[in-house]
Amino acid sequence: MRILVTGVAGFIGFNVARVLLARGDTVIGIDSLNAYYDVTLKHARLALLAESGEAFTFAQVDFSDHEALDGALDGQQFDRIVHLGAQAGVRYSIENPRAYLQSNLAGHLNLLEVARHRKVEQMVYASSSSVYGGNDTLPFRVEDRVDQPLSLYAATKKADELMSETYAHLYRLPQTGLRFFTVYGPWGRPDMAMWLFTKAIYEGRPIDVFGEGRMRRDFTYIDDIVSGIVACLDNPPADDGMVKAGGSISPHRIYNIGNSRSEDLGEMISLIEQACGKPAERRLLPMQPGDVRDTFADISAIQRDLGYEPRTTIVEGVPRFVAWYRAYHGL
Repeated sequence: MRILVTGVAGFIGFNVARVLLARGDTVIGIDSLNAYYDVTLKHARLALLAESGEAFTFAQVDFSDHEALDGALDGQQFDRIVHLGAQAGVRYSIENPRAYLQSNLAGHLNLLEVARHRKVEQMVYASSSSVYGGNDTLPFRVEDRVDQPLSLYAATKKADELMSETYAHLYRLPQTGLRFFTVYGPWGRPDMAMWLFTKAIYEGRPIDVFGEGRMRRDFTYIDDIVSGIVACLDNPPADDGMVKAGGSISPHRIYNIGNSRSEDLGEMISLIEQACGKPAERRLLPMQPGDVRDTFADISAIQRDLGYEPRTTIVEGVPRFVAWYRAYHGL
Protein backbone atom coordinates (compact mmCIF):
# COMPACT_ATOMS: atom_id res chain seq x y z
CA MET A 1 0.00 0.00 0.00
CA ARG A 2 0.87 3.66 -0.38
CA ILE A 3 0.10 5.47 2.86
CA LEU A 4 0.12 9.14 3.84
CA VAL A 5 1.31 9.63 7.43
CA THR A 6 0.90 13.06 9.01
CA GLY A 7 3.06 14.02 11.96
CA VAL A 8 5.64 11.57 10.63
CA ALA A 9 8.48 13.18 12.58
CA GLY A 10 6.49 12.87 15.80
CA PHE A 11 6.70 10.09 18.37
CA ILE A 12 3.80 7.92 17.20
CA GLY A 13 3.95 8.88 13.52
CA PHE A 14 7.62 7.96 13.28
CA ASN A 15 7.06 4.55 14.86
CA VAL A 16 4.05 3.82 12.64
CA ALA A 17 6.04 4.77 9.53
CA ARG A 18 8.90 2.48 10.59
CA VAL A 19 6.58 -0.51 10.87
CA LEU A 20 4.84 0.24 7.56
CA LEU A 21 8.17 0.61 5.75
CA ALA A 22 9.51 -2.59 7.35
CA ARG A 23 6.59 -4.59 5.96
CA GLY A 24 7.04 -3.19 2.47
CA ASP A 25 4.57 -0.31 2.25
CA THR A 26 5.38 3.04 0.66
CA VAL A 27 5.09 5.99 3.05
CA ILE A 28 4.54 9.64 2.14
CA GLY A 29 5.28 11.57 5.33
CA ILE A 30 4.45 15.17 6.16
CA ASP A 31 5.25 17.23 9.24
CA SER A 32 5.58 20.94 10.01
CA LEU A 33 8.62 20.33 12.27
CA ASN A 34 7.38 23.00 14.65
CA ALA A 35 9.36 23.97 17.74
CA TYR A 36 6.92 22.68 20.38
CA TYR A 37 9.82 20.47 21.46
CA ASP A 38 13.42 19.96 20.32
CA VAL A 39 13.47 19.74 16.52
CA THR A 40 16.79 17.85 16.70
CA LEU A 41 14.87 14.80 17.92
CA LYS A 42 12.45 15.08 15.01
CA HIS A 43 15.32 15.26 12.51
CA ALA A 44 16.92 12.19 14.11
CA ARG A 45 13.68 10.26 13.60
CA LEU A 46 13.44 11.39 9.97
CA ALA A 47 17.04 10.34 9.35
CA LEU A 48 16.17 6.79 10.39
CA LEU A 49 13.13 6.73 8.12
CA ALA A 50 15.22 8.03 5.22
CA GLU A 51 17.32 4.85 5.44
CA SER A 52 14.39 3.09 3.72
CA GLY A 53 15.35 4.80 0.48
CA GLU A 54 12.73 5.53 -2.16
CA ALA A 55 9.97 3.84 -0.15
CA PHE A 56 9.88 6.95 2.07
CA THR A 57 9.33 10.51 0.92
CA PHE A 58 9.01 13.53 3.19
CA ALA A 59 7.61 17.02 2.80
CA GLN A 60 7.81 19.74 5.44
CA VAL A 61 4.40 21.40 5.41
CA ASP A 62 1.88 22.84 7.86
CA PHE A 63 -1.28 20.86 7.09
CA SER A 64 -3.43 23.57 8.69
CA ASP A 65 -2.61 25.64 5.56
CA HIS A 66 -4.81 23.96 2.96
CA GLU A 67 -3.08 25.56 -0.02
CA ALA A 68 0.35 24.50 1.20
CA LEU A 69 -0.98 21.00 1.93
CA ASP A 70 -2.49 20.64 -1.54
CA GLY A 71 0.79 21.80 -3.07
CA ALA A 72 2.84 19.34 -1.05
CA LEU A 73 0.59 16.43 -2.04
CA ASP A 74 0.27 17.38 -5.69
CA GLY A 75 1.37 14.42 -7.78
CA GLN A 76 1.52 12.06 -4.80
CA GLN A 77 -0.59 8.91 -4.86
CA PHE A 78 -1.79 7.14 -1.70
CA ASP A 79 -4.50 4.67 -0.79
CA ARG A 80 -4.96 5.31 2.94
CA ILE A 81 -4.14 7.96 5.54
CA VAL A 82 -2.82 7.77 9.09
CA HIS A 83 -3.47 11.25 10.47
CA LEU A 84 -1.40 11.60 13.66
CA GLY A 85 -0.18 15.19 13.32
CA ALA A 86 -1.63 17.59 15.87
CA GLN A 87 -0.71 20.18 18.44
CA ALA A 88 -0.33 17.98 21.50
CA GLY A 89 -0.30 18.73 25.20
CA VAL A 90 -3.04 19.49 27.72
CA ARG A 91 -1.13 22.16 29.65
CA TYR A 92 0.23 23.92 26.57
CA SER A 93 -3.33 24.35 25.30
CA ILE A 94 -4.05 26.64 28.24
CA GLU A 95 -1.08 28.86 27.36
CA ASN A 96 -1.39 28.78 23.55
CA PRO A 97 -5.02 28.10 22.61
CA ARG A 98 -4.80 29.42 19.05
CA ALA A 99 -2.20 26.82 18.11
CA TYR A 100 -4.86 24.16 18.77
CA LEU A 101 -7.48 25.97 16.71
CA GLN A 102 -5.17 25.92 13.70
CA SER A 103 -3.56 22.50 13.91
CA ASN A 104 -6.27 20.37 15.47
CA LEU A 105 -9.40 21.90 13.94
CA ALA A 106 -8.41 23.48 10.61
CA GLY A 107 -5.77 20.78 10.13
CA HIS A 108 -8.20 17.92 10.72
CA LEU A 109 -10.72 19.44 8.34
CA ASN A 110 -8.02 19.79 5.67
CA LEU A 111 -7.12 16.11 5.97
CA LEU A 112 -10.80 15.17 5.73
CA GLU A 113 -11.02 17.16 2.51
CA VAL A 114 -7.93 15.43 1.14
CA ALA A 115 -9.40 12.04 2.06
CA ARG A 116 -12.76 12.91 0.48
CA HIS A 117 -11.39 14.18 -2.81
CA ARG A 118 -8.81 11.39 -3.09
CA LYS A 119 -11.48 8.80 -2.21
CA VAL A 120 -9.12 7.06 0.20
CA GLU A 121 -9.99 3.59 1.44
CA GLN A 122 -9.50 4.45 5.12
CA MET A 123 -8.36 7.30 7.35
CA VAL A 124 -7.13 6.42 10.81
CA TYR A 125 -6.85 9.52 13.01
CA ALA A 126 -5.66 10.38 16.50
CA SER A 127 -8.14 11.31 19.16
CA SER A 128 -7.25 11.24 22.86
CA SER A 129 -8.30 9.84 26.22
CA SER A 130 -8.48 13.50 27.28
CA VAL A 131 -11.98 13.65 25.75
CA TYR A 132 -13.29 11.80 28.81
CA GLY A 133 -12.65 14.91 30.92
CA GLY A 134 -13.70 14.49 34.52
CA ASN A 135 -15.58 11.23 34.01
CA ASP A 136 -15.35 9.34 37.29
CA THR A 137 -16.71 6.00 36.08
CA LEU A 138 -13.80 3.68 35.34
CA PRO A 139 -12.78 2.19 33.02
CA PHE A 140 -13.59 4.75 30.30
CA ARG A 141 -15.80 3.24 27.59
CA VAL A 142 -16.29 4.55 24.06
CA GLU A 143 -20.03 4.59 24.80
CA ASP A 144 -19.54 7.13 27.64
CA ARG A 145 -20.70 10.73 27.23
CA VAL A 146 -17.75 13.04 26.57
CA ASP A 147 -19.39 16.45 26.82
CA GLN A 148 -17.34 18.03 29.62
CA PRO A 149 -13.75 18.45 28.39
CA LEU A 150 -11.33 19.86 30.96
CA SER A 151 -8.92 21.41 28.44
CA LEU A 152 -9.06 23.03 25.03
CA TYR A 153 -6.89 20.21 23.73
CA ALA A 154 -9.59 17.72 24.74
CA ALA A 155 -12.28 19.91 23.20
CA THR A 156 -10.45 19.97 19.85
CA LYS A 157 -10.12 16.20 19.84
CA LYS A 158 -13.82 15.77 20.51
CA ALA A 159 -14.52 18.25 17.71
CA ASP A 160 -12.33 16.17 15.38
CA GLU A 161 -14.45 13.10 16.13
CA LEU A 162 -17.61 15.06 15.31
CA MET A 163 -16.19 16.36 12.02
CA SER A 164 -15.14 12.84 11.07
CA GLU A 165 -18.63 11.54 11.81
CA THR A 166 -20.07 14.21 9.52
CA TYR A 167 -17.75 13.24 6.65
CA ALA A 168 -18.47 9.56 7.16
CA HIS A 169 -22.19 10.34 6.93
CA LEU A 170 -22.11 12.77 4.00
CA TYR A 171 -19.40 11.19 1.88
CA ARG A 172 -19.29 7.59 3.20
CA LEU A 173 -15.62 8.16 4.02
CA PRO A 174 -14.30 5.17 6.06
CA GLN A 175 -12.56 6.35 9.23
CA THR A 176 -11.30 5.07 12.55
CA GLY A 177 -10.66 7.42 15.48
CA LEU A 178 -8.32 6.24 18.23
CA ARG A 179 -8.43 7.59 21.77
CA PHE A 180 -4.82 7.12 22.89
CA PHE A 181 -3.99 6.54 26.55
CA THR A 182 -0.59 7.92 27.78
CA VAL A 183 1.77 6.57 25.15
CA TYR A 184 5.43 6.09 26.14
CA GLY A 185 8.56 4.32 25.00
CA PRO A 186 11.78 4.82 22.99
CA TRP A 187 11.84 7.95 20.80
CA GLY A 188 9.16 9.47 23.04
CA ARG A 189 8.28 13.13 23.58
CA PRO A 190 10.40 15.38 25.84
CA ASP A 191 7.28 17.04 27.29
CA MET A 192 5.90 13.78 28.68
CA ALA A 193 6.28 12.87 32.35
CA MET A 194 8.45 9.80 31.80
CA TRP A 195 11.05 11.80 29.86
CA LEU A 196 10.89 14.76 32.29
CA PHE A 197 11.35 12.49 35.33
CA THR A 198 14.23 10.54 33.76
CA LYS A 199 15.99 13.74 32.70
CA ALA A 200 15.63 15.29 36.15
CA ILE A 201 16.94 12.17 37.92
CA TYR A 202 20.06 12.02 35.74
CA GLU A 203 20.63 15.76 36.24
CA GLY A 204 20.21 15.51 40.01
CA ARG A 205 17.15 17.77 40.11
CA PRO A 206 13.86 17.21 41.96
CA ILE A 207 10.89 15.97 39.94
CA ASP A 208 7.55 17.76 40.00
CA VAL A 209 4.81 15.26 40.83
CA PHE A 210 1.41 16.81 40.26
CA GLY A 211 -1.81 15.71 41.91
CA GLU A 212 0.16 15.25 45.17
CA GLY A 213 1.34 12.00 43.58
CA ARG A 214 -2.17 10.52 43.79
CA MET A 215 -2.76 10.04 40.08
CA ARG A 216 -3.21 6.93 37.97
CA ARG A 217 -2.59 6.49 34.27
CA ASP A 218 -3.20 3.79 31.68
CA PHE A 219 0.39 3.75 30.35
CA THR A 220 0.57 2.26 26.85
CA TYR A 221 3.85 1.15 25.31
CA ILE A 222 4.54 2.48 21.82
CA ASP A 223 4.78 -0.96 20.15
CA ASP A 224 1.30 -1.83 21.41
CA ILE A 225 -0.09 1.46 20.13
CA VAL A 226 1.46 0.93 16.71
CA SER A 227 0.06 -2.60 16.42
CA GLY A 228 -3.43 -1.22 17.05
CA ILE A 229 -3.03 1.60 14.53
CA VAL A 230 -1.84 -0.78 11.82
CA ALA A 231 -4.67 -3.21 12.54
CA CYS A 232 -7.16 -0.36 12.08
CA LEU A 233 -5.43 0.81 8.91
CA ASP A 234 -5.67 -2.68 7.42
CA ASN A 235 -9.35 -3.15 8.34
CA PRO A 236 -11.56 -0.20 7.28
CA PRO A 237 -15.04 -0.07 8.82
CA ALA A 238 -17.78 -1.42 6.57
CA ASP A 239 -20.49 0.85 5.22
CA ASP A 240 -23.21 -1.62 6.18
CA GLY A 241 -25.58 0.46 8.32
CA MET A 242 -24.62 -1.49 11.44
CA VAL A 243 -23.80 0.29 14.68
CA LYS A 244 -20.02 0.67 15.08
CA ALA A 245 -17.89 1.15 18.19
CA GLY A 246 -18.67 4.69 19.33
CA GLY A 247 -22.27 4.54 18.08
CA SER A 248 -22.04 5.52 14.40
CA ILE A 249 -24.09 3.79 11.71
CA SER A 250 -21.84 5.37 9.07
CA PRO A 251 -18.43 3.87 8.18
CA HIS A 252 -16.83 5.50 11.24
CA ARG A 253 -15.77 3.83 14.46
CA ILE A 254 -14.01 5.07 17.60
CA TYR A 255 -11.81 2.89 19.77
CA ASN A 256 -9.97 3.28 23.03
CA ILE A 257 -6.40 2.11 22.58
CA GLY A 258 -4.58 1.59 25.85
CA ASN A 259 -2.99 -1.03 28.04
CA SER A 260 -6.22 -1.58 29.99
CA ARG A 261 -4.36 -1.26 33.29
CA SER A 262 -4.53 1.83 35.48
CA GLU A 263 -1.14 2.24 37.14
CA ASP A 264 -0.19 4.39 40.11
CA LEU A 265 2.05 7.30 39.11
CA GLY A 266 4.31 6.53 42.05
CA GLU A 267 4.91 3.01 40.73
CA MET A 268 6.00 4.43 37.38
CA ILE A 269 8.45 6.75 39.16
CA SER A 270 9.83 3.85 41.21
CA LEU A 271 10.49 1.89 38.01
CA ILE A 272 12.35 4.87 36.53
CA GLU A 273 14.43 5.13 39.71
CA GLN A 274 15.33 1.44 39.49
CA ALA A 275 16.26 1.70 35.81
CA CYS A 276 18.35 4.83 36.41
CA GLY A 277 19.98 3.39 39.53
CA LYS A 278 19.26 6.65 41.35
CA PRO A 279 16.50 7.84 43.68
CA ALA A 280 14.32 10.78 42.77
CA GLU A 281 13.63 13.75 45.01
CA ARG A 282 9.85 14.06 44.68
CA ARG A 283 8.29 17.50 44.94
CA LEU A 284 4.55 16.96 45.45
CA LEU A 285 2.38 19.64 43.81
CA PRO A 286 -1.38 20.14 43.39
CA MET A 287 -3.31 19.14 40.29
CA GLN A 288 -2.70 21.37 37.30
CA PRO A 289 -5.58 22.98 35.37
CA GLY A 290 -6.87 20.65 32.66
CA ASP A 291 -5.43 17.47 34.20
CA VAL A 292 -7.52 14.48 35.22
CA ARG A 293 -6.92 12.33 38.29
CA ASP A 294 -7.28 8.87 36.71
CA THR A 295 -7.37 7.25 33.28
CA PHE A 296 -8.26 3.65 32.51
CA ALA A 297 -9.19 2.29 29.07
CA ASP A 298 -11.92 -0.21 28.33
CA ILE A 299 -10.46 -1.75 25.16
CA SER A 300 -13.11 -4.42 24.67
CA ALA A 301 -14.35 -2.92 21.37
CA ILE A 302 -11.00 -3.03 19.56
CA GLN A 303 -10.27 -6.42 21.12
CA ARG A 304 -13.55 -7.80 19.80
CA ASP A 305 -13.32 -6.25 16.32
CA LEU A 306 -9.61 -6.50 15.55
CA GLY A 307 -8.06 -8.85 18.11
CA TYR A 308 -5.97 -6.08 19.66
CA GLU A 309 -4.01 -7.25 22.70
CA PRO A 310 -1.45 -5.01 24.46
CA ARG A 311 1.58 -7.05 25.49
CA THR A 312 3.92 -4.71 27.35
CA THR A 313 3.58 -3.89 31.05
CA ILE A 314 5.27 -0.85 32.57
CA VAL A 315 7.63 -3.25 34.39
CA GLU A 316 8.99 -4.15 30.95
CA GLY A 317 8.41 -0.88 29.13
CA VAL A 318 9.88 1.69 31.54
CA PRO A 319 13.38 0.11 31.60
CA ARG A 320 13.31 -0.03 27.79
CA PHE A 321 12.58 3.69 27.65
CA VAL A 322 15.34 4.52 30.14
CA ALA A 323 17.83 2.35 28.23
CA TRP A 324 16.96 4.17 25.01
CA TYR A 325 17.19 7.57 26.77
CA ARG A 326 20.68 6.74 28.03
CA ALA A 327 21.82 5.58 24.58
CA TYR A 328 20.31 8.60 22.81
CA HIS A 329 22.03 11.03 25.18
CA GLY A 330 25.27 9.05 25.45
CA LEU A 331 24.96 8.59 29.23
